Amino acid sequence: MTKPLRIAVFASGSGSNFQALVDAAKAGKLDVTIGLLVCDKPAAAVVGRAQAAGVPVHTFRPKDYPSREAYEQELLERLREERIELVVLAGYMRIITSVLVEAYWGRMINIHPSLLPSFPGLHAVRQALDHGVKVTGVTVHYVDGGLDSGPIIAQRALAIAPDDTEASLEEKIHRIEHELYPDVVQGIAEGRIRFADNRVIIQPKDGIAQ
Repeated sequence: MTKPLRIAVFASGSGSNFQALVDAAKAGKLDVTIGLLVCDKPAAAVVGRAQAAGVPVHTFRPKDYPSREAYEQELLERLREERIELVVLAGYMRIITSVLVEAYWGRMINIHPSLLPSFPGLHAVRQALDHGVKVTGVTVHYVDGGLDSGPIIAQRALAIAPDDTEASLEEKIHRIEHELYPDVVQGIAEGRIRFADNRVIIQPKDGIAQ
């Protein structure tokens, strides 16, 4: 991997995790170049965030393609053009197929608002509240093509207060995400976090839970 590490962020919505990575990079806390934002919703707020930060944007509409594989092949070509070394999913709401998974195996990560394997998929915060669990949290994991099923890199727990609502709990989780995701990306950039022999290898450092 080069220094700084060239990353692409995939996002579909407001882009708060994208912004956290941009801010960390500007503050000198991330040894990365955010070389590309990929977004499947051209009108999403994250596109404006990327434009304001001077990050190149690749937008597309899935309905314009005959299959997921078709638009992912186009994405893969763009990632190669931009010399992207790590793909960072940050609220990207599309299923990833083998086209990208195989090309970026061990070099694609995702963040999820629960302590996986509990509550994968959509509405994880609501699922946690509906089940009445007392602790939830955030998970960063490698992407393997399954539903939030890849090898876990880092987790951070959060106690659920008796008066928490979905909105209040989401706000608390976002604060954790905005700290944990840049930490993990920096760990990968430094070579302290890597995927080898089908397992996650971490050289410990404060701020990353193993």
